[in-house]
Amino acid sequence: MEGWQWRPRFSILLHSSDGCAPEELINSVRSVERQSYRHWGFAGGADEPIGSRIASVDADYLVPLRAGDELSSTALFRFAEAAQANRPAILYGDEDQIDARGRRSQPWFKPQWNREMFLAMDYLSSAAAIDVNLARGLGGTRDEEDVQGLLLEATAAADGSIIHIPHILCHKRGAERPSIRRIDAVAAHVNALGATCRLSAFDTIKVEWPLPAELPLVTVIVPTRDKLELLRPCVNGVLGRTDYSNFELLIIDNGSIELRTAQYLRDLASHPRVRIVSFPEPYNFSAMNNFGVRHATGSFVCLLNNDTEVVEPAWLTELMRYAVRADVGAVGAKLLYEDGSIQHAGVVVGIGQAAGHAHRFLPAGEPGYFRMAHVSQFVSAVTAACLVIDKGKFHAAGGLDEELAVAFNDVDLCLRIEAAGWRNVYVPHSVLLHHESKTRGSDMSPEQIGRYHREVAILQHRWGTKTYADPLHNPNLDRATETFAFSL
Repeated sequence: MEGWQWRPRFSILLHSSDGCAPEELINSVRSVERQSYRHWGFAGGADEPIGSRIASVDADYLVPLRAGDELSSTALFRFAEAAQANRPAILYGDEDQIDARGRRSQPWFKPQWNREMFLAMDYLSSAAAIDVNLARGLGGTRDEEDVQGLLLEATAAADGSIIHIPHILCHKRGAERPSIRRIDAVAAHVNALGATCRLSAFDTIKVEWPLPAELPLVTVIVPTRDKLELLRPCVNGVLGRTDYSNFELLIIDNGSIELRTAQYLRDLASHPRVRIVSFPEPYNFSAMNNFGVRHATGSFVCLLNNDTEVVEPAWLTELMRYAVRADVGAVGAKLLYEDGSIQHAGVVVGIGQAAGHAHRFLPAGEPGYFRMAHVSQFVSAVTAACLVIDKGKFHAAGGLDEELAVAFNDVDLCLRIEAAGWRNVYVPHSVLLHHESKTRGSDMSPEQIGRYHREVAILQHRWGTKTYADPLHNPNLDRATETFAFSL
């Protein structure tokens, strides 16, 4: 602390004491008294409305603490340490669970600030510090439990000045279900933006962003070379099980030679939604899709592998809810293997010194790592096996790099989209099957391995993926695995 510019003072806001055993409340108080950093006090009485307690606080930061939970002994020190740089509006840290015997388990090593994820689930309130002036400026006559409303308004007003501290700062006693209060708070927040919300999988919240009254035309681009056993169910799903009404299907024929494929494509060409164009060049995934985008008449394009299959009719509607937003670039779906486990739930850059699919092999019916696979969120990248984007943004970002003929072209595109100022989004409520690599084979085959290593080297050189710190990940998690395992 000797070189610090200032020593902020913290005010602890104990809340939600109803139903908390007296000894648990005592444990919360004692955890504050054990702090290694001594510049703190309590914010009024636990039975006073939060609004009046905030108004009377004499401190720099407000720290909500649910009665029964305990701060780690260095929590306030970590907050003060992180606050030295630029005095952020909000700071938050990681957490774990603690039982009646003081045994700790289930550490949650959280991502950096992710507005979309926070709407879906509260991952701040148990270990956060809020600038007091910011909290006061929000006004309101909050009751003693309205921490959810406070945080939703505070994060919106913080304008991105939100810092994550990768240390366990709070030990939670018992898991919390999302209260009616949080659902109501999120609803009030998004209603003002024209959206609605509802309870979703594993007690998360699904925000439904509005679509334009006149739906934009989406060109669904499907490159293929024979493989009719894959193409047919892909096309049948798009044409027969898509509830988004304004789309066309553009099939890029990359030199099919089988007679049955030729007959199928001739029959398909008479469908009013379908166009077929020929691309008689060597296989290059990037070149085929760039060619398809140039032939698209829609203002939005959906890059779709021929080895995917529609599961839920709302797949394109859910993707378009995000793609039409001005701040959003590429939008990707939840893709499942045939056994129902997750193949894609967003891309984490830096996994394996390149990039990997988040939560791969997690059974879709299980919550997984703190339910993160089941909530909409900003991500560094999404797979082009199913990717929707405004056609203008696709061109502005430069399209797919044709030097990356097969692998990592989608990751490279998404990182360029982010560099241009747009955010990429993973949407778990859009679900498709993905029969991965059945079209082109495995990257690890003797025929593909040389090409794969060249493309890995391009990604590593261009984006520094050997040391890339993905905001969705956490330095306490293992960069060698896609399963969000602890780094030991």
